[in-house]
Amino acid sequence: MLKRLLLLWTLAISSATAATIDRVEPPSWWVGMQSSKLQLLVKGDQIGSLAPQLDYPGVTISASRAGDDRDYLFIDLKISASAQAGTLPLRFMQGNKEVASYDYPLQKRAAGSAQRKGFSPADVIYLVMPDRFANGDPQNDKVDGMLEGPDRDNIGGRHGGDLQGIIDRLGYIEDMGFTQLWLNPVRENNMPAYSYHGYAMTDFYRIDPRYGSNELYFTLSREARKRGIGLIMDVVLNHSGSEHWWARQPPFKDWINNGNRFVPTTHRRETLHDPYGVNADRRGFTDGWFVNTMPDLNQRNPYFANYLIQNSIWWVESAGLSGIRVDTYPYSDKRFLAEWSRRVMAEYPRLNIVGEEWTTNPALLAYWQKGSHTHDGYVSELPSVFDFPLQEAVVKGLTAEEDQWNGLVYIYRSLVNDFLYGDAYNLVIFPDNHDKSRIYTQLGEDKALWRMAMAFFATTRGIPQIYSGTEILQANPDSNDHGVIRADFPGGWDGDTVDAFSGKNLPQDVREAQEYLRELLNWRKTSAPIHKGKLAHYAPADGLYVYFRFHGKEKVMVVLNKNDETTEVNGKDYPEMLKGFSRGTDALSGKIHSLKRFSVPARSALILELAP
Repeated sequence: MLKRLLLLWTLAISSATAATIDRVEPPSWWVGMQSSKLQLLVKGDQIGSLAPQLDYPGVTISASRAGDDRDYLFIDLKISASAQAGTLPLRFMQGNKEVASYDYPLQKRAAGSAQRKGFSPADVIYLVMPDRFANGDPQNDKVDGMLEGPDRDNIGGRHGGDLQGIIDRLGYIEDMGFTQLWLNPVRENNMPAYSYHGYAMTDFYRIDPRYGSNELYFTLSREARKRGIGLIMDVVLNHSGSEHWWARQPPFKDWINNGNRFVPTTHRRETLHDPYGVNADRRGFTDGWFVNTMPDLNQRNPYFANYLIQNSIWWVESAGLSGIRVDTYPYSDKRFLAEWSRRVMAEYPRLNIVGEEWTTNPALLAYWQKGSHTHDGYVSELPSVFDFPLQEAVVKGLTAEEDQWNGLVYIYRSLVNDFLYGDAYNLVIFPDNHDKSRIYTQLGEDKALWRMAMAFFATTRGIPQIYSGTEILQANPDSNDHGVIRADFPGGWDGDTVDAFSGKNLPQDVREAQEYLRELLNWRKTSAPIHKGKLAHYAPADGLYVYFRFHGKEKVMVVLNKNDETTEVNGKDYPEMLKGFSRGTDALSGKIHSLKRFSVPARSALILELAP
């Protein structure tokens, strides 16, 4: 008995002197936030067996709880309005003995942080897949401890593009007329293979070292801001990579859906809206995994929900973000999604967030946007969604044979559905993205149709997003493989014979396309009717689709002529919108047209700034 007591006493002393803290997340926080609450995840050897203490003016511990795994401890802090920036001395006690401590940074917020302005219809978003854009630092292509190294010959491998490469090309991005930059995920993806896309995160608080570092990401944000370019982070709430440390050792038994075993999602998004549906089908959609290397996260666990919400806020505040793009939005628990977006927007009321719901059914899409009428009373706080229905309609509208029921009327019909959305003007519109075939391919590599598509997306309602490479007619005619769709941007690597940044060795037709988009987007920067105006359109007829953007006394008229011959436009056909105007100036060429009667070249778009 005495030996047993001595052994227990020895073990207690040993644990009291050997306690370690491996991680504390979020790694820092701020005074002056809208919410006074902060929940820390602390990981360390049997840290859940210890009691946290804190003595700091204005900050108190309101609760703490160990995880099901005792290597985790969750600490709830309350930060009063009087609290000052400084270092919180967290102490971890075993009885009356301090066995571990941690100095937690509490920082001062940047001036005006809460009122930062998010992306809006005044912007054009440039989507960049960092691994495929430009290699600014070849020294980080291969990093010790990272499971996958560079292999540019492998279309599904890592090619070496990084944050420095993007920083070095900010001048190009600005010159092209882009005002927002959305990067596919750049946080750590330490997976054995196919890690370049970024959607299998293994550390939610660390930039992948093959792209750079947290500090370099913050530098990118600052340098972009100097050029009038905002930074949008790609956030993944639904899943992680299987190599994530808390996926391999979950804090709670229900941290990962389906008991942390692979059960594939059904991808049947309709089950969330089916009036006759059953819970099993709904759970089959939301709780299933995409692939066996992407565990599906359980946001119904309140500690995980807090973790994900705070992670998003931390990045907005730390990196000075202008917005968030949320991957696979409806796959997460919808009650969590409402709370996540509510809390992020409460901290940053003017921020913008766009969710990815990949459906061409506008009724299903509208469900997720704030202000939309919902069939079940669900209240979403998500400001924006991607307009997949319009993207499909544009491709069909430009490629289908033109008659009364087909062709341009597809675009018209898609926009007619805008009554479903809480705010159609805040939808993100796009010709293509990193998951879809290139728009040039979708349009049959027809340059005239490509120009019409670019003109439309630059002038209709919504916030345009252009995928890097679209401006140089990148295509994928022989393959829908994502690695092909996400081909390297020419000129981003030493030794590239073609440089699309400078124009070196670009074919003449490609240079002309790039210059067309440059002129179009830089004009768009100056147009109040496009940024703030309403949309009015006429039903397509005789191969013409005519619409107007107007704000105050300013008005823009756009004519899409899909006919194979030059077509004359008679101003008398549009008296309601042309009243008070007699001439229009071509926004790109400067040519002045009389609105009584003017010609539009075959298979082209004409953009006119109207005047009395």
